[in-house]
Amino acid sequence: MPMDPSARKLGEDWIAIVRKSGMPEFAAAFAANPVLHTSVMSGPCVGVEAVATVLAATAGGMYDTLAFTHETVDGPKTYLEWEGKAFGKSVGGSTILTRNEAGLIQSIQIYHRPLPMVLQFSAELQNRLKGKVSPSLFATRD
Repeated sequence: MPMDPSARKLGEDWIAIVRKSGMPEFAAAFAANPVLHTSVMSGPCVGVEAVATVLAATAGGMYDTLAFTHETVDGPKTYLEWEGKAFGKSVGGSTILTRNEAGLIQSIQIYHRPLPMVLQFSAELQNRLKGKVSPSLFATRD
């Protein structure tokens, strides 16, 4: 049975988790060794601490605005579409959460568009995460 759209905001469950980065409640939402795949990093980010570090860096002012426009739950998968602004430019994308049998998040996929925004977001995230995550998670452009 479809949920009444006025009952809750799209993406609010995910936003609530991200806002708790670094807190025990954040870790409690995840399975052991969750994996974050994203178009703005050149490899997966593995483990609750590493995922929290990356998400906290993006939530800390990288987006000027961000609004979820669609949400679909199909079994263990939650599909979120979003639009916003970052660095004064339009950005959009999708987030896919996969939960295990216990309902804990085991995989996160975050995809940004368009390509110029992917590259700018990646460069800024690399700068913000310097010394906090492996530099191998970012493509270097010499």
